[in-house]
Amino acid sequence: MPGWRQAMAQALAVARRAAQWGDVPIGAVILGPDGEVLSEAGNERELTGDPTAHAEVLVIRRAAEARDGWRLDDCTLVVTLEPCTMCAGTIIAARIPRVVFGAFDPKAGAVSSLFDVMRDPRLPHRPEVVSGVMADESSALLREFFGGHRACTVDG
Repeated sequence: MPGWRQAMAQALAVARRAAQWGDVPIGAVILGPDGEVLSEAGNERELTGDPTAHAEVLVIRRAAEARDGWRLDDCTLVVTLEPCTMCAGTIIAARIPRVVFGAFDPKAGAVSSLFDVMRDPRLPHRPEVVSGVMADESSALLREFFGGHRACTVDG
């Protein structure tokens, strides 16, 4: 788990910035093989009006641009909330071998809560999944955000 807490802390900082412009506070970072941060992103759906502007999709796009190639097969994605189905599919498509997430998402989680897309044996790539890293901090941030919007459905 070396570096994952530090990377999650960075993802949480990015998530807090996303909340400032009204997006759900989810943040993500991509770590290269040496643990260096290749890219970071928070949700930008409200900011850009793009329904696909989830933190995971954006961070993967930015890492692929930085590396000049779509295969991120030596990287780790660290994200504050369990990825949804769209994001899980993007992670698989990018061949990311490891996903580290904070809070579980019983409403839309596609890693274990609602679906288990990333570990489906019918798919060509199945990342290693590490869950619960700084889950309390991730859940608290979401609860705080949704406290002013609607009832939060994220486990704490």
